Amino acid sequence: MTTTPLPRTLPAWIKALDAVVLPVFADPYARVQLALRDSSMSMRQIAELIQESPVMALSVIREANRNAASTNKPAESLEVALSRIGLKRAEALFAGIPAAQPRDISAPLRQMVLISRHASQQANGLFAARLARLWQEIHWSSLLFLSPVWALVAAHPELLEAWEQRVLVKREPARQVEQSLLGVALLDLCVAVAEHWGLPGWIAQGYRLLSDNRRMLIKALHIARDNEHPLHQQQMLDADPDLRRWLTLPSNTIVLANGLALSAHNSWSGIHSLRWQRLAGLYLQMPLAELQQMVHQHAAASAQAIGHTDLWHPAQGLLWPWESVFQVEKAAKLPNTETLTEWRAHCRELLSERCPYDNVVQLTATAAKALNCAGMQRVLLMLVDRKHNRLVSQQTFGLPREAARLSLESEQSQVLRRLLEKPALLRLKPDNFAQFSALLPGALKALFPSEHVLLRSIGHDGRVVMLVMADQDNTAFSEMGLQAFTKTVQCIERALATFSKRGR
Repeated sequence: MTTTPLPRTLPAWIKALDAVVLPVFADPYARVQLALRDSSMSMRQIAELIQESPVMALSVIREANRNAASTNKPAESLEVALSRIGLKRAEALFAGIPAAQPRDISAPLRQMVLISRHASQQANGLFAARLARLWQEIHWSSLLFLSPVWALVAAHPELLEAWEQRVLVKREPARQVEQSLLGVALLDLCVAVAEHWGLPGWIAQGYRLLSDNRRMLIKALHIARDNEHPLHQQQMLDADPDLRRWLTLPSNTIVLANGLALSAHNSWSGIHSLRWQRLAGLYLQMPLAELQQMVHQHAAASAQAIGHTDLWHPAQGLLWPWESVFQVEKAAKLPNTETLTEWRAHCRELLSERCPYDNVVQLTATAAKALNCAGMQRVLLMLVDRKHNRLVSQQTFGLPREAARLSLESEQSQVLRRLLEKPALLRLKPDNFAQFSALLPGALKALFPSEHVLLRSIGHDGRVVMLVMADQDNTAFSEMGLQAFTKTVQCIERALATFSKRGR
C-alpha cells in the first residue's frame, strides 16, 4: 500500500496516470525489437507483430496522437499511428518500456488486458464484418476502451480490490464508492484520460454514452427486453426516431463489446450479462438465442488466441452444464452404503489418538479420500506456507493433472486472504456466485467450473494451515452432503492436532 496520498481531482489523476509506464510481455517485445532492426521487414509486418501486445499498440497510438490536435487528424488505428511516428521513433519509444515475464506482471493488470482482448474479439466477430469499412476503428477502439483502467490498476491495484469488495460483495452504489476511493467518478476519469492521451474518438464517446446518455440507454434496454417480438421492437424504435438514430451509431459497438466481455467475466448467467446480450441483439436485430451462440463462439475463439494462462477467461465458464446457465439445480447423488462405510473408516483413522501418519502427505491423502467418500466429486487440498502468503497444492481428487502443481499467492484474492485470517467456510451458490466470482483467482475457477462450491480453511493453534476446496460436479449440496463435509473437516482438524503432537 502506498503512503502517498492518492489524487482527488481530474487534473491530478491525469498527471498521475500519464506517468505510469505499463510493462509488456517479454516474448512479443523481443520479436518487435528484432523486427525493427530487420531492414527486410515492411511497416505492415512490424505493425502485425506489435498487435500481439496491446500495451505496445497503446504506446504507439498515444505517441502518434500526442500533438495531433494541432497538426493532423488523430490516428484511429495502429497502422496509421506507426507510419506517422516512423520506425526510428517507435524503436526509441519501446526502449523506455519495461519487458517482463507474465508471472512478474501484476495479475490485476494482466486480467484487465485479457478482458480487453476478449472485448476486441467480440467486437470483431459481431460488428466488424457488418461494418467492414469501419473495422479498424472497431478493432482498436474496443481493444483500448479500458486502457485508462489499465494504468489505474497498474499504479494502484488495491483500488480495484476495494472497488470489487464494496460494489460486488457489499452492493454499495458504484458512483458512491468511486467518489470515496478516487474523489471523482470513474467514467469522468476515463473520458478525461482518453482525451488527454488522444485515444480513438469513439472511446471518449463510449464513456459519455454510459454517463451522459443514461436515459437513452435505459429506454433501449427496456425495448431490448422484448427480444421475442422483433416486430414490436421495430415499431417502438420507429416511434422514437431519436432513440433509433442514437442506438445505431457505429461507435456504440465498442461499448456493447466491452459490456459483453466485462459482464461475462463476472457471470454468464448474471442479469448484467443478459442485459448486454439483449442490447447487442437489438442493435444487430438478431434473436437472443442466435446472439448468445455467436457470443459464446467468439469467447471460445478469444480463449484459444490467448492460450494457456493462470488468469480467468469467461470461455472456461462455457464448459459448465447448460442447466447452470439458467440455475436449474440438479440433486447430488447420495453416497451408497459401501462408500459410507469407507468414509467412516477414513474418519476413524483421522480421529486416532495415536497418530498413524509419518508425514503430512499421508495425512492429506486420507483426508482427500474421506472427502470423496463424503460425496465430494472434486477435491483440492492446499497447504499454507509459514509466511502465510502462499498456498501450495498437496492433494487432489477428480481434477486435471495441472491441479497437482498449483501454487497461489494469497495477495491474488481478497477471498483467499479472508479465509487465511481464521478458519472459515465460504459456500458458493447461484445467488452469491456473481458477488464472489470476480474475487477468486482464475486458476481456481478453471478447476471448479461450478456455481456450487465449498471453500473451507482449516486451522491449528489459532493459525490456518490448510485450505479445502470441493464440489459435487456442479450439483447443489444436499443437507446430508453439507453435514458430511462438515464432519469430515472436523476429523481433519483433529488429525492435524494429533499429528502436531507426535513424538512428544
